[in-house]
Amino acid sequence: MNILYYDCFSGISGDMNLAAMIELGVTPEYLRSELSKLNLDHEFSVKVSADSRKGIHGTRVDVELKHHHHNSGHHHHHVHRNLKDIENIIKASSLNENVKKTSLAIFKHVAEAEAKIHGAGLYDVHFHEVGATDSIVDIVGAAICFHQLQIDEVWCSSIELGGGFVKCAHGIMPVPAPATSDILKGCPTTRGAVQKETTTPTGAAILASLVDKFSDSPKMIVERTGYAIGHRDTEIPNVLRVHLAKVAEESGTLKTIPARLLQCNIDDMTAEMLGAVMDQLMESGAMDVHFTPAMMKKNRPATTLSILCSEIDEDKFKKLIFMHTTTLGIKSIPIEKTVLDISFEKLKTPLGEVTMKNAILDGKIIRSKPELEDCRKLASLHNMPLGEVYLQIGRVRKI
Repeated sequence: MNILYYDCFSGISGDMNLAAMIELGVTPEYLRSELSKLNLDHEFSVKVSADSRKGIHGTRVDVELKHHHHNSGHHHHHVHRNLKDIENIIKASSLNENVKKTSLAIFKHVAEAEAKIHGAGLYDVHFHEVGATDSIVDIVGAAICFHQLQIDEVWCSSIELGGGFVKCAHGIMPVPAPATSDILKGCPTTRGAVQKETTTPTGAAILASLVDKFSDSPKMIVERTGYAIGHRDTEIPNVLRVHLAKVAEESGTLKTIPARLLQCNIDDMTAEMLGAVMDQLMESGAMDVHFTPAMMKKNRPATTLSILCSEIDEDKFKKLIFMHTTTLGIKSIPIEKTVLDISFEKLKTPLGEVTMKNAILDGKIIRSKPELEDCRKLASLHNMPLGEVYLQIGRVRKI
């Protein structure tokens, strides 16, 4: 598996990302020729140079904006564009579909954060920072490079955000900027390595869109390393390090998914009501729901409700439990669920066709069982006990 690993000990910006991708083998000529498909060449040029920080040598990218002089005096080319304008530019380009999709996804991350902060609708936000041509170059460039490198998965370290305060269009802003902070919710970040902004909203959006997993101690075999040089000199090297690496595909790894176990004890609901709650939770997509009898204070017989759900559904199920049961508190336990692969196949038997459910370990079927509902139907069809149906299917299976 080909891994792209971002080591963001000094954060990330859009131009540092482009420089990093060039270090890993995307040629500046390829990047420029693809960016030309946006038909904005009259607005910018991409300058690639060698540079170093604190003795680390690498590549630096500057997106240089071209200013036009008209008769009517000086015309500044920071066009205010909104998300629609940007989407239209990308969709109208002759870039490949995957590159368009990735670019739009990254822009959407920035737009959503900006809209939230300015209390505006997604399409009403006028990007000062983002709408500027350089953001289009940084973001579309990121998508071009990502697809060119043919990566299977993107991994990333914790992202250093910096600290202090920064001047912007609205005055003085805290670092990280609110947009950066919002875009990286749910991602591991660190702060305060320097009193400067180390991660920009554009850099944050690129990672938020592309990264598959975060790890500060990745297990991988590094094949190539690149250093992107940032635009300022700080106490720590203002550098983004990236690796192209291989991960040994561990054969026979069991599929483990992060999940949540939600539990509560209930002593004031009838069995009928509880039964209805179980149906409700299963219909809403719980992985598993079960009841355990319990003895509670004042020697009351009670029921422990346990539900297993995916991490992202935790809040949804807590709300459902609060709505449909009398509990006042829910315990949540992070848990890992390991599952076998499953496949289904149709089996012809003298009694009729049944669906067999196969359990697969390391690519081999280790167990098969007929689906209960199919067997029930056959039992009533042939007017025979369910056990007999299972026996007969078992005989077919052995042949």
